[in-house]
Amino acid sequence: MVRFYRSIRDSPVSEADIILIGVPDESKSLAKRKGTNRAPDIIRLASNDSEFFEREEKTIPVLPMRGSFDDKRILDAGNVTREQLPQMIADIVSAKKIPIIIGGDHSITTIALRAIGGVLGKIGLLYFDAHPDFVSSMKNYYGSVLTDSAQSIEYKKSMLIGTRAAEPEELENAQNAGLEIVSPLDFVELGVLKIADKVVAKATGPKKYISIDLDCIDPAFAPGVSLPSAGGLSSIDL
Repeated sequence: MVRFYRSIRDSPVSEADIILIGVPDESKSLAKRKGTNRAPDIIRLASNDSEFFEREEKTIPVLPMRGSFDDKRILDAGNVTREQLPQMIADIVSAKKIPIIIGGDHSITTIALRAIGGVLGKIGLLYFDAHPDFVSSMKNYYGSVLTDSAQSIEYKKSMLIGTRAAEPEELENAQNAGLEIVSPLDFVELGVLKIADKVVAKATGPKKYISIDLDCIDPAFAPGVSLPSAGGLSSIDL
C-alpha cells in the first residue's frame, strides 16, 4: 500500500507526533454519489505526487509558503475498519499524540469524537461542513454526527464553518445548543482575517477537534464530493 508522503514506517506510536489513519468506509452515507471509501488511498497517492518536481533525473521538493509539517514525525498506520478505530484513537490520544483520520463518510467523526471524549471528556469542535449534520429525527448516519456525539461535544466552545445547506431541525438544534454558525457569506462580508480571529478565539484551550468535510468548499473547487452545495468556501479560504 502507498503510504502518506514523508511518513515514517514500522515505528511505534511513541516515536511519532502525528498518526494518520485511513477508514475506507461509507456505510453510513445516504448519498447517491459514492466513492468516499476510496479517499484514504487516493489522498496518499496525491500526497506523493504534489510535493516535488522532477527534472534531469533530480527530485526537487516544493517548499510551502507558510507553515509546514517538516518538524513533525508522521506515522501512517494504514487503513482500519470502523470497529478497530475507537481503540486506536483512544490509545493515540492517551499517548498525547495527534490522530488524523481520513474517511470515508463523515459519520466516522462520530467514532472519533466518542473515542476522544472517552479519554479527555467533552471537547470543542471546529466543524467545516456545508451541512450541520445535526439531524435528531434520525440517528447513526452521516447527517446526525453532532447529535450522536452530544456526550463528547462542548457545543458553546464549538463552531460550524462553511455551513449553508441546513434542515430546519438542524438550525433549531444548533440554536438550542448555543452552537455558532459561520456561513460562506460571513467570509464575504467580514473577510477571512476576521473569521480567522473568530475561529482562533473559539479554539482556545487544549481540547479541540477539527473535522473537515470537503463539501464545505464550493463545487467549483471540489466538484467530486458526495453532496455538493453551491456558494461554498474557496480552497484558499480553507
